[in-house]
Amino acid sequence: MNLTRQTARALHDEHRANLDLLGRVELAFTRAPRRDAGRDAGLATLAGALERQIAQDVERHFEFEEKELFSRLVDAGDGVIASVLAEEHAAIRDLAAELRPLARAAAAGMLDDAGWAALADGAQELAERQVAHIQKEEMALLPMLEHLLDDDTDRRLALGYAAA
Repeated sequence: MNLTRQTARALHDEHRANLDLLGRVELAFTRAPRRDAGRDAGLATLAGALERQIAQDVERHFEFEEKELFSRLVDAGDGVIASVLAEEHAAIRDLAAELRPLARAAAAGMLDDAGWAALADGAQELAERQVAHIQKEEMALLPMLEHLLDDDTDRRLALGYAAA
């Protein structure tokens, strides 16, 4: 994808990093035994990375898009995609709110077998939802930003996003 806008490139780079992590999470939690998973240091480390990704992507990334980009889409006549993406944000936020404490406890080595099972199931669902969501943003939102943002707005948004 040839993105010229700084804002679109920043979001694209985060998407790529998130896809990498979500792929590792999905693979690890699919293969991991449900019992005694808490003894796997690699899974604990991955759970910590997932918790940080949830904090970064769901908190910061979604908020930026909702506050700075979706209203611009609506104003440009592309409210349908803004609405779809906002609905997906809400569903992902709900799931992330359930997963974040489990991932934090797993990273700290304080999760029992039932917690690991819940984390594995939720992490797989989160990966599926976020991957589908990222694909929509890559195919719709980012190309729209190329035409929607002028140079000054793009620069201001990119700097603000980097500083957040």
